[in-house]
Amino acid sequence: MANIMGQNKGLIDFDQKSLAIAAASIAFNPIFWNTVARQEYHNKVLTKLAGGNSRYACYGLAVAIFSLGIFRDLLYERALRDQPSHPAFETPLSNYVAYALLASGNVLVLSSMWALGVTGTYLGDYFGILMDHMVTGFPFNICSAPMYYGSTMSFLGTAILFGKPAGILLTVEVLIVYLIALRFEDPFTAGIYAKRAKAQKKAGKKEL
Repeated sequence: MANIMGQNKGLIDFDQKSLAIAAASIAFNPIFWNTVARQEYHNKVLTKLAGGNSRYACYGLAVAIFSLGIFRDLLYERALRDQPSHPAFETPLSNYVAYALLASGNVLVLSSMWALGVTGTYLGDYFGILMDHMVTGFPFNICSAPMYYGSTMSFLGTAILFGKPAGILLTVEVLIVYLIALRFEDPFTAGIYAKRAKAQKKAGKKEL
């Protein structure tokens, strides 16, 4: 194990505290928003703090999630600056790939935010703010979680642009934590909409 670490030290400097801090931030963010959102769904904590206005409560969570995301990105960039570069990334082709990933990733993220709106993007479902119809157009006709995959692409593009192997490692972590988050989020969200459909069906039968 010591030999492996010694061989990798030229690529990734694991002694840098900024690397561990960035990794912790990447793991923390989805844990935070899933924990807070589920507490809101079951106990309406944020809505109560917002004077009973669920939409204001959702906006508050949106600001918190967005701010944590910016802070995480700054920590990621700081970690990359402290890491060794690799000459394999210092080529025109690498730059083209990096910019293509950054552009594509940002298109996926921004277009999904546009399609979902603020409450749709920032877990409005957990606040009882449900969308009328499932969004199936671009970019959701490309992948089921464009915001997560787009963000992962942006992390990878940044790593390649900076020429840092450590960035590749952190990008893998980003992908893993997002995939884990989806395993919790997708079934829970589906359950919320299934519950509404059941209530609507029941109400329809009463009207008849």
